[in-house]
Amino acid sequence: MPSRKGLTSAVLAPLVVGFIGLWNLMQRPRFASFHTVDVLQLIASGMCFGIALSAILALLRGPRAS
Repeated sequence: MPSRKGLTSAVLAPLVVGFIGLWNLMQRPRFASFHTVDVLQLIASGMCFGIALSAILALLRGPRAS
């Protein structure tokens, strides 16, 4: 079973990076021309790609010996 500290950092690090990127995007004047639905779709698509990438990496890594 993974350690709690490692699991917490594995969740928090991508969240912080994602929020920083989203915050920088929201500060640009061009961002106002996007519709909310478009932005939510982009966020959801990015999350789906992230989940898929994580699953691929987990499959390539193989089972862990306990």
